[in-house]
Amino acid sequence: MILVIDVGNTNIVLGVYDGERLAANWRITTLNNRTADETGSLIRSLFSYSDVDIKEIESVIISSVVPNIMYSLTNGIRKQLHIEPMIVKAGMKTGINLRMENPREMGSNRIVNLVAAYEIYGGPVVVVDYSTATMFDVVNKNGEFVTAITAPGVQICADALYQKAAQLPKIEIKKPNSIIAKNTVSSIQAGIVIGHIGETLYILEQLKEKLKEPYLKVVATGGLARVIDEKEEIFDVIDPVLSLKGLRILYEKNKHRK
Repeated sequence: MILVIDVGNTNIVLGVYDGERLAANWRITTLNNRTADETGSLIRSLFSYSDVDIKEIESVIISSVVPNIMYSLTNGIRKQLHIEPMIVKAGMKTGINLRMENPREMGSNRIVNLVAAYEIYGGPVVVVDYSTATMFDVVNKNGEFVTAITAPGVQICADALYQKAAQLPKIEIKKPNSIIAKNTVSSIQAGIVIGHIGETLYILEQLKEKLKEPYLKVVATGGLARVIDEKEEIFDVIDPVLSLKGLRILYEKNKHRK
């Protein structure tokens, strides 16, 4: 079994794969101030809430966009699991040709998602990831990176309104019943959620037009993907564990490389 770990700015998502089967998965808050002992103990404790025995873990692979957490995470794994983790980084075999000015600028989270989307769903495909930022990444039918678009995330926009406008409340991120808002909460929800739906539709429309790919597959992931497309009318696929699948695929591609 392998343990896959995707470290994001807001959350750390962990999963255990038994072959191609996702046997367990968890989500914890990303905190920079945990020690290696705390991090390792926390990971060990997660296994007590599943049917997976931590002793069955043979390998670990990590993707991270938070450098400050890596020392405590990797050392916690070494202490608790006695395994040297594989880290997603430049030079790995991915199956994706990063034809961009500086491939090292590409976040490992985006690479992991593109690998999974291309391997599982085929190209051309665009991955829309509703994480801390909202990211649109495209790979063509030959597995070549085409473009990346980055926008402020849904939660970031909601937090900014709450922090910068003294009289606006903190709200639950959900689509209101109508764009015709009669109260403050509904008006913010309409602006943020419906605004991001409009953003998504326009960007996808422009990508299909400019790339001349009218049937470009759209794969969405991230915690808020279902909020944006609750009626399943925008995306071809919503895959909440796309990053975990990508990590497993990357591990298989690189496990025999030194």
